[in-house]
Amino acid sequence: VQLQASGGGSVQAGDSLRLSCAASGRPVSNVAMGWFRQQPGKERQLVAALSQSGYNTYYESNTKGRFAISKDNAKNTAYLQMNRLEPEDTAVYYCAADLSTGPVLKGYAYWGRGTQVTVSS
Repeated sequence: VQLQASGGGSVQAGDSLRLSCAASGRPVSNVAMGWFRQQPGKERQLVAALSQSGYNTYYESNTKGRFAISKDNAKNTAYLQMNRLEPEDTAVYYCAADLSTGPVLKGYAYWGRGTQVTVSS
């Protein structure tokens, strides 16, 4: 599975962004998806995860209620909708995929390159 993340940028606090993760090599309907972020000086951390079926999700506590993970099987793309962004959300965001049913919390098999999100106060 090859993954390509996009949609990052520089925004103001309170704004929204939608990250996209285009997949190739396998349908997203057959994989569990996840979004991670790595903030400056910190380890990469899971933000949100979506099961293979698309029905079950997991959110890190700081993003629950503000972020939403989804996937569009027809476009073979996963998304991370980020609302009410905060300066603390500034990070490089990565998408990941796994052949497990999910939601997968760690040990993803496939990774995309990151996309930078910068939130200014």
